[in-house]
Amino acid sequence: MMMMRDLVTTIVKAIVDYPNAVEVKDVDGERTTVIELRVAKEDVGKVIGKQGRIAEAIRVILGAAGAKVKRKVELEILEW
Repeated sequence: MMMMRDLVTTIVKAIVDYPNAVEVKDVDGERTTVIELRVAKEDVGKVIGKQGRIAEAIRVILGAAGAKVKRKVELEILEW
């Protein structure tokens, strides 16, 4: 889902120190889309946030956007 990938890319590039290292890939299943997010090792903490709050906020936004198109969207945060 191109829209979800663009949404995650825009949000994450705004909060990391190395926006050029951000890579977002989506894997579509039958009813679920998995968004794989890769960021620089130094930026993983910024994307996750204290006690996972930023990652959770991104997941909430994806859940709302996914509900609009009747798909479940999951976010996986990976590091280079």
